[in-house]
This record gives sequence, C-alpha cells and structure tokens, in this order.
Amino acid sequence: MSFDLSSLQKAVGSLERAVKVASYKIKGKVNTDEEEVVRAGVIQNFEFTYELCWKFMKRWLTTNIGSAIVDGVSRKELFRMAAESRLIANVEAWFEYHNLRNETAHTYNAKTAEDVYETAICFLADARAFLEVLEDKND
Repeated sequence: MSFDLSSLQKAVGSLERAVKVASYKIKGKVNTDEEEVVRAGVIQNFEFTYELCWKFMKRWLTTNIGSAIVDGVSRKELFRMAAESRLIANVEAWFEYHNLRNETAHTYNAKTAEDVYETAICFLADARAFLEVLEDKND
C-alpha cells in the first residue's frame, strides 16, 4: 500500500527551515523577544512533526505487520516495533522525543522550552531519516 507522505514531507521541511532560521537568530541563551519567538517556532514545528512521525509509524506498522499486533500498544512499544522493522535507528532517542513532547503539552517554562528546543534540533535528523526510510519502503 502506498502512503501519501506529502504532509510529513512538508512538516520535516518546515522544521528544517525553522532550525535553519534559529541557527542564524539564536546564538546561545535566548535573550530577546525575537529569539524567544524563533525558539517557539522551532518547538511548534517539533511538536507537529513528531506527531506526524509517530502516526505514520503506526500506519506503516498496521499495514505491514497487522492491526491486531499494533492496535493498543504503548508509544514505547510502537517505537520498539518501528526499530525492529528498521523504520528508526535509535529507539531511546524516540522515547526522549515522546517525553519532551508530553512536557510541552502539560507545562511551559523557560527550562522546558530550552530542553525541547535543543532536542528539536537533534530530532530533525531522526525525522528526516525516518521520512527517507518511509519513502524507500513506500510501494
């Protein structure tokens, strides 16, 4: 089954652009309103892209290994299955992305924002790699 990956492609591209802009605008700790807005944009793109990634993982796994196996599993188990199916390389990193995504949904403070921002920069490479694997496996 072939998946329409355009939404994930757009999300990864948007995160990539946000990180690129941030690399020019933020030189260390966030000190200005402009830097705070740029960082918030990276965080928002991280949240959206992360959500699409895990949903595409679930969709691919459901289609390729069966809904009876995938339905109802925890997110951690979903990531383990994705790693076993060679959709992602570092399952521990995806656990961390999930934890930080949960943090952004429940609280907002400067320390959390800084942690999520730094992680979003690392996440970009994993999201891009995941997208490339899906593109290769997309029949």
